[in-house]
Amino acid sequence: MRQVTGSAEEEQVNTVSDDAAAHDAAANGGSGTPAGGAATYGDPAPCGRAAVEARTTEATGAAGTDGAGRLIGVGLGPGDPALMTVRAVEAIAEADVVAYHSARHGRSIARSIAERHLRADHVEEALVYPVTTESTDHPGGYRGALEDFYTEASARLAVHLDAGRTVAVLAEGDPFFYGSYMHMHKRLAHRYPTEVVPGVTSVSAAAARLGTPLSEAEEALTVLPGTLPEEELTARLASSDAVAVMKLGRTFPKVRRALERSGRLAEARYVERATMEGERTGRVADVDPDSVPYFSVAVLPSRVGAPARECREDSPGEVVVVGTGPAGPLWLTPETRGALAAADDVVGYTTYLDRVPRRDGQRRHGSDNRVEAERAEFALELARRGRRVAVVSGGDPGVFAMATAVLEAAEQDAYADVPVRVLPGVTAANAAAARVGAPLGHDYAVLSLSDRLKPWEVIAGRLRAAAAADLVLALYNPGSRSRTWQVGKAREVLLEHRAPDTPVVVARDVGGDGERVRTVPLAELDPDQVDMRTLLLVGSSQTRTFDGADGPARVWTPRRYPED
Repeated sequence: MRQVTGSAEEEQVNTVSDDAAAHDAAANGGSGTPAGGAATYGDPAPCGRAAVEARTTEATGAAGTDGAGRLIGVGLGPGDPALMTVRAVEAIAEADVVAYHSARHGRSIARSIAERHLRADHVEEALVYPVTTESTDHPGGYRGALEDFYTEASARLAVHLDAGRTVAVLAEGDPFFYGSYMHMHKRLAHRYPTEVVPGVTSVSAAAARLGTPLSEAEEALTVLPGTLPEEELTARLASSDAVAVMKLGRTFPKVRRALERSGRLAEARYVERATMEGERTGRVADVDPDSVPYFSVAVLPSRVGAPARECREDSPGEVVVVGTGPAGPLWLTPETRGALAAADDVVGYTTYLDRVPRRDGQRRHGSDNRVEAERAEFALELARRGRRVAVVSGGDPGVFAMATAVLEAAEQDAYADVPVRVLPGVTAANAAAARVGAPLGHDYAVLSLSDRLKPWEVIAGRLRAAAAADLVLALYNPGSRSRTWQVGKAREVLLEHRAPDTPVVVARDVGGDGERVRTVPLAELDPDQVDMRTLLLVGSSQTRTFDGADGPARVWTPRRYPED
């Protein structure tokens, strides 16, 4: 067995970076040394294409040069050699050259996994990273050093391929799942016949070791690198179903904080060195941050079939009032998605409830749109008995919606100990404004034309005041089957202060299947074209329009108001 080594710059490496590309491939497995141990090699020496050719010829003689060789990316699985696929073993047997990545210490986990299948006549190419930390004197910095390394390493492999040799590049886990092999693939696969042998990833291995399903039914599995910024991690954890967080090590404290902030720490499980010697599993909340190696995974497993919370009057749950936006799932915020996913019960007007994805084991309580007070008390009572309850609203829950009803009911002594949170959503005014441009670009007022909860005289007085102040107006609840005259009356009031050609955006069902958004002059606003699913944006004296390049009229209100 002959070994060929190579390196770029000489740099002392003391630690392994938590997102070092030198360990991209290793991120697929656990950490530490697999059963059987890892071989250790001497210091690598710089080399170029000619040096590779010379050493390879010395090791194997002149290989076939009548055609290009084959490149094979070989997935080795998470660490246990017994988890290598039959095809992976065959690919190594077919190879003339076996290549693998390692840090400068020379130990390669990939090689140790495949060691029993290596032959004495295999030529070994140890692809030794020049750096495994962010510190380097390379003029291009850390990324520049790695780019040079990948270029040099792929050139070394190309020597063998040009000579007609089959080259197997070993990769822990799966070659295309955070694997270092992919850097060779991008540089060589378009030039040579190539095969990629998939392997068992550490995510699958971790789930198997935990003995819990990763995702089930309609759940989506999200894989996140722990190297993401904490805010991004928190948002994605909150909005995802099942999750696997890779690349822990020094990122673990940040990942743990993100799990806690997203409300998911209690369900998070930890797997270290999956399928290897020294394997460890447990709860993320119980793990000492100083003990976490790079080769570890945090798993948020499937919620399907998770034990339901018991109703206990001595252990209150909580009520979270959420906004679903003006339409379907595209308008949900990550925070709202997380709250909906964590809820034991979802309560709301049936139309809005239908926008919420169904989850196994979650109870749904739909009702008519005219029973807000009863709905709020029902939700608080469930929470008082220990349930986690999400009350859904369309748009933003604090804008003519359920947040007020819930808080009004929560003032009662019976619910004094029930926590209530309100999560914002995209309100209809902002959604409609975005469709036409920026009509709300300056000061504006938001009014409801519904006289169910306040007299029309109050509404008309506020319309006059806002119109006299030259504010852009967002008019909610302009009409319904039982309220057909308010739009006409509102138009009369507004024309007392606004020019007949003032632009009015008539936005119906924004984000929905029946979306229709158009702009008309105030004098031509037709009450018959307005219903309960319509929102009106009435411009100020400064609001302007022009024909957009994509067809629809653009409407905008300047941020600067004339001094005179």
